[in-house]
Order: sequence, then C-alpha cells, then structure tokens
Amino acid sequence: MARQEAPAPRRNDEGHRPPGATVLAVLEVVSNGTGLGDEHTTSLLLLGFLQSCPHSSFQRELETLGHELPGRLFHDDELQTDGNRYSHFSSAAAAETDSERQEEAVRDVARQLAQIGDRLEGSIRPGMVACLASRFSIRSLSEEDRRQCLAAALEQLMQTCPADMDHEKTQLLLIMLLAKKIADHSPALLRDIFRTTVTFINQNLITYVRNLVQNVRASGG
Repeated sequence: MARQEAPAPRRNDEGHRPPGATVLAVLEVVSNGTGLGDEHTTSLLLLGFLQSCPHSSFQRELETLGHELPGRLFHDDELQTDGNRYSHFSSAAAAETDSERQEEAVRDVARQLAQIGDRLEGSIRPGMVACLASRFSIRSLSEEDRRQCLAAALEQLMQTCPADMDHEKTQLLLIMLLAKKIADHSPALLRDIFRTTVTFINQNLITYVRNLVQNVRASGG
C-alpha cells in the first residue's frame, strides 16, 4: 500500500506588518475583488471632505494621514514566470483602472458634500466641540465610548437641522463636520476622530455612501 503523504504545513502569508502599517488599521482595504472596500471608500470620503477645508489648523496632520491612506489596491508584484506575467498585468490593470474611477467618484462626492456642509456648520456650537475634544483627549476612553459620544452629539444636532434635508445626507454631513470641528479645535486628535468617524459611518451610513458614489459614477460616466 502506498504511503499517504502528510498534508503540507499551512503557510502563513500575513507575516508581520511594519510598525507604521498598524497606525490606522481602519484604513486597510477589506475587499478582495475589484473596486474599493467599504473602509477604504469611507476613509477616502472623509479625507476628501477634510481636504476641502484649506484654512483649518490640522493641515499638517491631514497631509500625514493622507500619505498613510492606500492609494492603490494592486501592487506590481514580481512574477516567477513570464508565461503568466501578461495575464496578471492585464487583469490587474483593468481592476486598477476601475478602482481609480471609483476613487475619483468618492472624491467628487466629498467635494459636493463639503459645499453643502456650509449650510449646517453654524449649527455646531463651540461649546459642543470643546466638550467632545475634551472627551476624546481622555486616553483611557474606549473606541466604543468615543463612538457613543459622537452619536449623542449627532442626535442632538439632528433636532436643530432643516426639515427639508434628506435625513441620511444630514447625518453624514454632520458627523463629518463634527470630525472637522474637533480636529480644528485640537489637531492632535485628528487620527482618533478620523478613525471613530469612519467606524461610525461604516456602521450606520455605509449603504447611503455606496449609493452616493454609484450615482456619481453613473452620471459621470
């Protein structure tokens, strides 16, 4: 009887990420297919929104953050054989082009929301911003506690917003405006508020964000 070979040990392809790669785990792409993952889409949206605030006090921190956000979903990995090099690059190039179109659509949405947000910015009082910044400065505060702080502030702001505005659009605008205001008040908090805001959007408004991006892509061609 032929001897049955033992299964090969399972290879761990994840490896160890360098320290800088774990600074903002929320920015990682979570999609294995073409297009953008939700985390990446939401991060690009918030980044683009904040970049539309040129006179803010957190521009240096935002520039650093922008460099950490993945701009490409595919990398030119070295292939072992010439036979599959062409097919690899052809499929990767097509997928990358689609991702680039999606990223541009996300940036368009961010610019449009930043323009609309001017109507609502005055509803966020300095006292609320200072209180939230103080809470976010507590290092022992959990991510869930931070998210609940934002949710409570958002609920309070929603009660004072124009009734003619779309409910989900108003929520999205206000949560990003809160992030902007807190970061402007305390630039050192940008990373924390960015992470918490992205998490909040992905938990509560991601379907609306997807639809906004799809509509822009459909209208823009």
